[in-house]
Amino acid sequence: MAKFLAVSGSIRQGSYNAELARYMVRRAQEKGWDAEYIDLHDYPMPIFNEDLEQEQKPGCALELAKQFAAADAVFLATPEYNGSITPILKNTIDWLTRQGQGAFSHAIFGIGSVSSGALAGVMALSHMRDILSKLSALMAPTPLGIGMGATAFDENGEIADPRVKARADKLVDELTSIKR
Repeated sequence: MAKFLAVSGSIRQGSYNAELARYMVRRAQEKGWDAEYIDLHDYPMPIFNEDLEQEQKPGCALELAKQFAAADAVFLATPEYNGSITPILKNTIDWLTRQGQGAFSHAIFGIGSVSSGALAGVMALSHMRDILSKLSALMAPTPLGIGMGATAFDENGEIADPRVKARADKLVDELTSIKR
């Protein structure tokens, strides 16, 4: 069975991006995929530093890198912090690239951002695309930006705006149909 992972670059309680990642998991499951939400809170890693690689490499980084390497599709959601992705997501990516598992060489990657403002995390999405392209990750063509996060989801975790929902579903279709 094909494997789908969704990760949120926010670990705060009530995160809109975690809600988006869970939405994507449900949609992938509806398509028959083995889909899982990865909570970065469960993978604590120190700030990346090459001096730590030999003596204090976090075991959870290797575990997560193996999950990424085994996945067929990975969706990354991030809020926009000061015009970029979150520090926890960037730190996770940095650690995963140092594990020798090919964490970014097998899966198709999709990106999304939910912001509390109207601009829908466009700068974070741009930076995420730049980072993933430097890692030679294959990207699905549709980025998913969602603004006004406080009203973006209904009480059941469904995307409230039908146009945004259609775009999210299109991204799930891309992630579950593109073959590497």
